[in-house]
Amino acid sequence: MHSTFQTHLQLSEAATDQFLGLGLTQALADPILQTTLKELNVPLLQQTLPTAGVLLAEHLPPFYHWLKEELGVQRVPDGPDHTTRWVVKFLQREESIAHLVELHRPVPSPALEAAIPRLVGLFNSVPDAATRQAWQEAVAALCLVLAIAGREQSRDLNAVTPYGMSIYEATGVSSEAAASSQA
Repeated sequence: MHSTFQTHLQLSEAATDQFLGLGLTQALADPILQTTLKELNVPLLQQTLPTAGVLLAEHLPPFYHWLKEELGVQRVPDGPDHTTRWVVKFLQREESIAHLVELHRPVPSPALEAAIPRLVGLFNSVPDAATRQAWQEAVAALCLVLAIAGREQSRDLNAVTPYGMSIYEATGVSSEAAASSQA
């Protein structure tokens, strides 16, 4: 994950770790992340949506299978249409990052982070370098936001209550049961 962010967002490992240590609201207010999101080449992304749509239709089903079978993610889309529609709406400014985060809340942080390099890598086969770079940068930036939200959620779930117990201990739910119910 760190090398993906370094390659596509020019973030050092230390900078990535710093972002992952922030809360989502704090991270989204950070000037570096704001600049990264604002500088995405939205016109090129919009222009090349048909290319991305074909690629996503071809590569997302095996990616979803991998998420389910290898990483144990319980809830994955049935097909690529939902993801492709979301990307189109996001680029048309009809979807928000907040909604993206909410859609991915059930995915355990370790699985989400493990999936990032593979998801960004789906665009390796795009022949045009500028198009490939624009899509990989956009997907990496959105994945960074998801990773930040996932880490924040993990920290919240592992937080200690005023009684010196984790949320799991205080509610009598094991962390494994909570993780499987999130998936």
